[in-house]
Amino acid sequence: MIPLAQWPQAQRRGLVGVLTDIDDTLTTDGAITADALQALADLKAAGFAVIAITGRPVGWSEPFACSWPVDAIVAENGAVALLNTSQIGLQRNQDKRELLSKLYIQDATTRQTNFARMQQVAQRVLAEVPGTRLSEDSPGRETDIAIDHSEFTCLPPDKIAQVVAILRAEGMHATVSSIHINGWFGEHNKWVGARWIVRSLFGRELEGEPDRWAYVGDSTNDQLMFAALPHSIGVANVRRFEANLSSKPRYITCGERGAGFAEVAQAILAARGAGVVAS
Repeated sequence: MIPLAQWPQAQRRGLVGVLTDIDDTLTTDGAITADALQALADLKAAGFAVIAITGRPVGWSEPFACSWPVDAIVAENGAVALLNTSQIGLQRNQDKRELLSKLYIQDATTRQTNFARMQQVAQRVLAEVPGTRLSEDSPGRETDIAIDHSEFTCLPPDKIAQVVAILRAEGMHATVSSIHINGWFGEHNKWVGARWIVRSLFGRELEGEPDRWAYVGDSTNDQLMFAALPHSIGVANVRRFEANLSSKPRYITCGERGAGFAEVAQAILAARGAGVVAS
């Protein structure tokens, strides 16, 4: 991982969008910091596409999708997208009470079937791995399950590995974020979700222009994004997971969490100079 200061200015100048994780990337101690929120606003004001991609549930993400200066939040590791229609100019939902539009990568029948299966797997995990508990945000989840390992409890590495093994034995995809172990049925993930929402919102093919987008993250569930995008950046607290990263970010910030994200935004905006947006 190379210090962010060594990111060539010419490469930063060619960016059209910024993708970012949320927990421990935008947030510090569970809340977004003022500098990270201002960084999102500054990127949007300069004409960049700004999309957050998280393992958090769609229910948890809704208030942030309404209030943060982002084009979308892709929740539940690529399964659901929340679009703030007031910000991006789309027509509001039919009842006109909601500012958000919600898109799913799976159809309703598939989601319903998978949801029932996931609840059974969750009960198996709780029964077989002592000390496990569902994440506090589980009521807001529609397409995955989450086991808390570091947010409100402390699960040791051997038990984290045991949970992951059970999820995968049940045919689920499983990832470990900075706070949760997530499991789901389906072929989506953060990278698939990123490609889907970039195509849906902007008509652009992310895999065809990976050098036009930056990604900022902090943990093992960001590895697909680190591997896919050459302009991948870890905030400094990614060091916590460095030994477990098979794909590491290209660059690393000096600051941790929200301060690290603000550092990335400043580097991007400084390269843009007069604010002429690449197309």
